Amino acid sequence: MSRIAGVHGVLPPYRYEQHEIRDALAEMGAMAPESRGLLDRMHAASTVRTRHLAVPLERYAHLAGFGAANDAYLTAAMELAHDAVQGALEHAEVAPSEVDLVVSTSVTGLAVPSIEARLAGRWGLRPDVKRLPVFGLGCVAGAAGLARVHDYLEMRPTAVAVLLCVELCSLTVQRGDASAANMVAGSLFGDGAAAVVAVGREHPAARAARGPEIVATRSRLYPDTERLLGWDICDGGFRIVLGSDLPDTVLRRLGPEVETFLADHDLKTEDVTGWICHPGGPKVLEAVRAALDLPARALELTWRSLAEVGNLSSASVLHILRDTLDRRPPLAGTPGLMLSMGPGFSSELVLLRW
Repeated sequence: MSRIAGVHGVLPPYRYEQHEIRDALAEMGAMAPESRGLLDRMHAASTVRTRHLAVPLERYAHLAGFGAANDAYLTAAMELAHDAVQGALEHAEVAPSEVDLVVSTSVTGLAVPSIEARLAGRWGLRPDVKRLPVFGLGCVAGAAGLARVHDYLEMRPTAVAVLLCVELCSLTVQRGDASAANMVAGSLFGDGAAAVVAVGREHPAARAARGPEIVATRSRLYPDTERLLGWDICDGGFRIVLGSDLPDTVLRRLGPEVETFLADHDLKTEDVTGWICHPGGPKVLEAVRAALDLPARALELTWRSLAEVGNLSSASVLHILRDTLDRRPPLAGTPGLMLSMGPGFSSELVLLRW
């Protein structure tokens, strides 16, 4: 088994109330003029109160096209990524020269060379560090990336791996797109980054780490669901695909998946003492709770994260993992479950032991 030795989440400095972002989107044309009432209701129903943005709010109206948005992505992503990984290494008390693998995920901008390649020297990583930049997993990438890090460490018990998630969702909002999907995205998604340092079971940091062990993982693709969630790439950049039946799919598919996964380890949902759940949105979270028959308190930190920073795509579950360790660490030796869903349509489950 591998162990989480350090977690660090970071946010951009530009923080806004939900109504400020709503009004800016209306001014930029991200709605039909006759749909202002609908926009207001969507933002109110999102339960999001505040969000952090990659650039000052007034700049979004002047980002002319995908190239300008991606330039802004690179500038902000580099700083957030640097701080996330540096903070996670410090929390883990692991030297940068010990890192053997970096997995980096993002679905809100493009970077070639990738973000971790550009920052490797600044972090102090070895020249022979292995790198795996991942694009396309979207919201599921936080849990999926941790699962792939675990796979690597299971075969290398003395190794160190880093997972980096950087998502600047605000830079993907399409001006002039009055679709319901674009309005939903504009009401939910925020910007942020997070990193995890994980170590193999024989690494010295494994004994001192306060983070949980990673016990097992499961990945699942659901047939005929490709248009539920994702991007259409257009001249203006990333145009969101968001199926209206997404919550119903979660309600129907997630319960049996989680129950069988836990049963393989002689566990039931009521045995889980810490739920690290991707926030999605209110309808998705209600579907998760209903599908798993969870008490409302089980997802309290997820709801709190959604309200305070919005949906950070792949970085959200890592922020919620950090919040769990900081605010409400479960009893030692008890099981936890990280779960995310994303494009594919897919789910990723990571069984933890505190």
